[in-house]
Amino acid sequence: MLRFAVVGARRGVGLAAVIAANPKCQLVAIFDPRRERAEQAATNLGAARVAASYEELLASEDIDAVVIASPMPFHATQAIAALEADKHVLSEVPAIASPEEAEPLVKAAAKSRGKYMLAENMAYFAWVQAFDTLVKEGFIGDPVYGECEYVHDCRDLMVEWIDGEKHLTWRATHLGPAQYCTHDLGPMLHIFDDRVDTVVGMNTGCRTAPDLGAIDAEVILCKTVKGRVLKFLGSFVNARHPALHYFVIYGTEGVLESPRVPEEAFKMNSPKIPHAWGMVKLPLSDSHPDLAGRVAGGGHGTCEWLMVEDFVSAVLEDRQPPIDVYTALDWSLPGALGHQSAEEGGIPKKVPDPRSWTG
Repeated sequence: MLRFAVVGARRGVGLAAVIAANPKCQLVAIFDPRRERAEQAATNLGAARVAASYEELLASEDIDAVVIASPMPFHATQAIAALEADKHVLSEVPAIASPEEAEPLVKAAAKSRGKYMLAENMAYFAWVQAFDTLVKEGFIGDPVYGECEYVHDCRDLMVEWIDGEKHLTWRATHLGPAQYCTHDLGPMLHIFDDRVDTVVGMNTGCRTAPDLGAIDAEVILCKTVKGRVLKFLGSFVNARHPALHYFVIYGTEGVLESPRVPEEAFKMNSPKIPHAWGMVKLPLSDSHPDLAGRVAGGGHGTCEWLMVEDFVSAVLEDRQPPIDVYTALDWSLPGALGHQSAEEGGIPKKVPDPRSWTG
């Protein structure tokens, strides 16, 4: 039995619900600076108590693992503190808010008795895993180029009213769109079995929502260690509905592509499909058919259930989680450095290998 605390009672309630429903887990405590929010979540999910502070939570002997679902600027610092307290960490994305946080996070994970895993739920989407299998089994040959996009109008999440006063949240004040690349670039790097060597970024500035100060759109272009090229586009103020996660993967022999609108299908062109000319439709979805309707969801179908299962199993079986601290930074650093590149006029940035910091 793994005893959990959840930090952040907004995004955290989805993962808390999955944990509460898992027979291998116990939801012990919830912490949020807005205590009323934490109390409501604890009541709804059956948590034993509400923690008065993050420090109190880390000092608690009845907590084995911490889910960090706080705003992005706190992810790395809270993860480091939890690892220093020898707690296991399941951290929301991205792993870091700035490149400078990466090395301290690696060193904290290396010294800790706790295990670290990035809570990248898109890596567990059924269609993403199907794309990975199709590429690994050679359906499109060797992957050479990929594009991924995350376009999601989050303007309603950029403003919060507290005691009648308007406050801008971190999504408006601290988020370059490229920084939030892990949902798409992360799984793409896993599919390519590669990591980024060099990144270049560009953005459009702030014209769509000047009252919020948020960047309209940001693009990063990545050259990988194995010589592939990947592009990521992020936008969180564009009036595109519904929100979009888009992948296209070009191989030496074919292509895989996800839908741009719900009415479209997942598609593949492959020499392994006899007599097929053009793109063939694939019957894929976010959720896994064998689990849909049978497991607790965290707001995105079956993916959070599988993600929490992997984390819990890694801890209980004393093995490395699949998205460990090195992979987490392979997926997070290109966005952090790509945003810096964009702010500096498109200067190329070398992406360090986080494994070099534990030698």
